[in-house]
Amino acid sequence: MLRKIRLVLALIFFVMTTLLFLDFTGTIHAWFGWMAKIQFVPAVMAVNAGVVIALVLLTLLVGRVYCSVICPMGVFQDIVGWLGKRSKRNRYTPSAAKTWLRWTVLALFVIAMLAGIGSFVALISPYSSYGRIASNLFAPLYGWCNNLMAYFAERADSYTFYATSVWLKSLPTLIIAVVTFVVIAFLAWRNGRTYCNTVCPVGTVLGFLAKYSWLKPVIDTDKCVNCHLCERNCKAACIDIKTHSIDYSRCVSCMDCIDKCHKSAISFTHRRPATTAGAGDDSRQKGDKTDVSRRNFLTTTALLATTATLKAQEKKVDGGLAVIEDKVAPHRDMSIVPPGAESSRNFYQHCTGCQLCVSVCPNEVLRPSTRLDRLMQPEMSYERGYCRPECTRCSDVCPTGAIKPITVPDKSATQIGHAVWVKANCVPLTDGVECGNCARHCPTGAIQMIPSVPGDPASPKIPAVNAERCIGCGACENLCPARPFSAIYVEGYEKHREF
Repeated sequence: MLRKIRLVLALIFFVMTTLLFLDFTGTIHAWFGWMAKIQFVPAVMAVNAGVVIALVLLTLLVGRVYCSVICPMGVFQDIVGWLGKRSKRNRYTPSAAKTWLRWTVLALFVIAMLAGIGSFVALISPYSSYGRIASNLFAPLYGWCNNLMAYFAERADSYTFYATSVWLKSLPTLIIAVVTFVVIAFLAWRNGRTYCNTVCPVGTVLGFLAKYSWLKPVIDTDKCVNCHLCERNCKAACIDIKTHSIDYSRCVSCMDCIDKCHKSAISFTHRRPATTAGAGDDSRQKGDKTDVSRRNFLTTTALLATTATLKAQEKKVDGGLAVIEDKVAPHRDMSIVPPGAESSRNFYQHCTGCQLCVSVCPNEVLRPSTRLDRLMQPEMSYERGYCRPECTRCSDVCPTGAIKPITVPDKSATQIGHAVWVKANCVPLTDGVECGNCARHCPTGAIQMIPSVPGDPASPKIPAVNAERCIGCGACENLCPARPFSAIYVEGYEKHREF
C-alpha cells in the first residue's frame, strides 16, 4: 500500500512538473506553479526558508521521499529503470557507496553557487537538468502534436487548438540536454539510481539527513530467508542481504523492497522490531503474508505517446513576392535580463538555468545564453518578438528568485536597457523611403522622428531616442524592417533603473 501511494504521488508530481515546461497557455502554472518552487535547489537559491525547512523535516521523518516523489529527475530515472527492468527481472546488484565522489561533487557545487558560477550549477542540479530535457526535447514534440491537432481543428472550423511556433532556442543547450538525457537514461536503465547516489548534490545532502530519519525500511532477520529479492530489486543498490543492512544515505524510500519481500521481513518503521520465538510466530507470519502485485500499476500512465507530426510552416515571403531575410542578433556590450531581475549580477547568481522562463515566454524573447560564463542561463534578444509591457510570465514562474515577482505597472516603470540607433542600417537613409516603425510602436514614446538634416524639414526622417524614457522592451528592434541587422537595437543595463 505504501508503495502504491508513493507511485500515485510521484506520477502526479512528475506529470504536472513536466507540463510546467510544456504548457504555453499558462493554465498549468496557475494551478501547479508551486511545484517548481518546492524543488530543493530553487528553494535554496530563492532563500525560501519555509520550503527548505519543510524538506529537511520531511527527510528526517521518512527519509529521501523527496527524491522518489517530488524530484522530477528522480521519477524520470524510475520510469526508465522500470522500462529496463521489464526486460530483465531481479537485475540490480548491491554496490559500495562512492562517498568520496558524492562529497567532492557537493563541495564543487556549493563553491560554484557561492562564486556565482551558474553554468556549473545548472549542469548538475537535478531540477535544472530535467528542465533542460523537458524544454529542449519534450516541448518540441508537445508543440508539434499541438500543431497537428490545430491543423485538423482548423479544417473542422474549430478553434479548440491553435498553432504555436517550435524553434531552436540554443544549439549548445540542446546538445547538453541530449547528452544529459542519454547519460542519465543509460545509467537508470543499467542500474537504477546511479546518478542520484554518485553525482546529484541534493541526493548527497538529503542522504546525510536520511541516515537519521525516524521512519525507514528495517530488515527483520528472524523472518528473512536470504532470498535476495529485496537486494536484486533495490534500484539504489543500498541493500546488502548478507549482512542484513541498508545504506540509508542512498535509500530513496521507494518501498520496492517491502513490496517484493514474500516473508514480510522488511517493514517501514522507526525502530528495529523485537523478535520473539514460539509457535505464535508461524501463525503471525502466515497472516502477514500479502500478495505481491506486478509492476503494471503505471503501465497505462507512465508511457508518453510521442509521434512524428507536421510542423507549421513559417511564412517566408512578404506578400508572396519578396523573400523575408531572418534577423541576426546584434552584438551587445551588456546582456539584457528580464524586468524583476534587478541586475545582471543578481540574475546570474540566482539563476540555475532550468529553462522554465524560456519555456513560458509567449513572445519568444528569452533564450539560453551561448556564452561560456553564462551557458544555459537565459538572456533576452528581440529577433522573434519583444518584451510586451503587459506580460509578467517569467517573473510569475521563476522558482529561484532570479526574476522576482513584478506587477505590470512596475514593469512599465523599469528600465532594463536603452535603444541605440545605427545610422548605417536605417532604411530612410539606405533606401530613401519613409519608415518610422520604431517611433510608431514604442510603448513609452521614447522615440521621435526628426529631419536627418537639421533645419531641412523635407529631409528623410530619422529616429531620435530619449534614453530617459526608454524601458528597453525591444519593440523598436523587433519591428525595424532593416535586415539582417536592425537599425536600432537595445543595450542592457547592468543594474535596472526605475522612473
